[in-house]
Amino acid sequence: MKIVILGAGQVGSSVAEGLVSEQNDITVVDTDGQRLRDMQDRLDLRTVVGNAAHPSVLVQAGIDDADMLIAVTQSDETNLVACKLAHSLFNVPTRIARIRATDFLDNERIFRPETFAVDLVICPEQILTDYIVKLVKFPEALQVLEFADGKVSLVAVRSFQGGPLVGHPLRDLKQHLPNVDARVAAIFRGDRPIVPEGDTVIEAGDEVFCMSATHEIRQVMRELRRMDKPVRRVMIAGGGNIGLRLAKALENDYLVKIVEHNKRRCEVLSGVLNKALVLQGDVTDELLLESENIGEMDVFVAVTNDDENNIMSCLLAKRFGARRVISLINRRSYVDLLQAGQIDIAISPAQTTIGSLLAHVRRGDVTQVHSLRRGAAEALEAVVHGDAGSCKLVGRRIEEIELPKGSTIAAVVRGDQVIMAHHDTVVKSGDHVIVFVTSKNLLGSVEKLFQVGVGFL
Repeated sequence: MKIVILGAGQVGSSVAEGLVSEQNDITVVDTDGQRLRDMQDRLDLRTVVGNAAHPSVLVQAGIDDADMLIAVTQSDETNLVACKLAHSLFNVPTRIARIRATDFLDNERIFRPETFAVDLVICPEQILTDYIVKLVKFPEALQVLEFADGKVSLVAVRSFQGGPLVGHPLRDLKQHLPNVDARVAAIFRGDRPIVPEGDTVIEAGDEVFCMSATHEIRQVMRELRRMDKPVRRVMIAGGGNIGLRLAKALENDYLVKIVEHNKRRCEVLSGVLNKALVLQGDVTDELLLESENIGEMDVFVAVTNDDENNIMSCLLAKRFGARRVISLINRRSYVDLLQAGQIDIAISPAQTTIGSLLAHVRRGDVTQVHSLRRGAAEALEAVVHGDAGSCKLVGRRIEEIELPKGSTIAAVVRGDQVIMAHHDTVVKSGDHVIVFVTSKNLLGSVEKLFQVGVGFL
């Protein structure tokens, strides 16, 4: 697929890296020549220096025969204009835009074909907010992801010594949960993926990915993880776009405090928030954190624009007794370094938001893609089409499907019915199949399974 990416920032560079590794023809456009040169040194792609909203620059980037435009510059207006040009002048089939301003997001007519012609709108701040809200609701989890319009949940937890299932083979899960249909989709021991089988034994410290119907997921988690006390108090460090969205999402259900250093921004926050307490100060100020009883916080979330401030404030919060700390970190090398240390969860914004884009790039009818373990693995949901003669999945039991080693069919959603995949589960046309892939290198082989033969009408 030929893809033009506008913007070489955190989101643009992460998208480019993910798509280049899957043998797509990528061109990246940005006004910063040095940033593009650095990207070209690392990745096999083309770059063009220039304004992404100028038709001549788009032509240089190869927009004439592009299959997709991904506009993720820092400017909403540039992204919108680029999508309109791609549609009106160059007839690009798929156009994706990153939009942050609520004035645009609240008016769907702006994105229609007759206006700016945007096929998919992504708002990284809202995606991150939704992601963090789930982590607050499930404080024991490392990741909480939903599929099939929320019918199925995939939760990553770290197993602990003394957990009911730790030290036992996975086949015992049914004995522990006789009335719950659940599936362990994958296990990571350190950085080593383990494909789960009936005789696989869970060890303390394993990162375990469990899948079940959403309303039963807490029961499954209890088998692997000591359930924490419910969250009541949350402190948010940083009152920017993400901090404000997060405070608004949480203030009706939790006691929320938000710390912001800029006085004028604090006034804005106070005018918008109804219940959250707004504090002006430095999130790395020990005296401020102590005076605000940081040790009593169930969750401390650092979402400032500065990685170092996020890291330091989380370390201080943990030292003073905060039960769980979550840090937003833009530098991917920092994320890998800090995850599972004193910081409970380190979130990479780019890796969290990339799934919305990847679902539109995948071959076959892929409806959902989630990046796991900071991009090392993926879970995808795809719809099965065709019949037994044209599709390698239809009419076959799970044990008969030739899945590449390292991939697992975890669940099948058939209408409103959630079916955890077992060896004798038969896949039907129209099913939503959820596949867990321990390495991105396997994605091409998995996607081919969902493709329908040319003879199918």
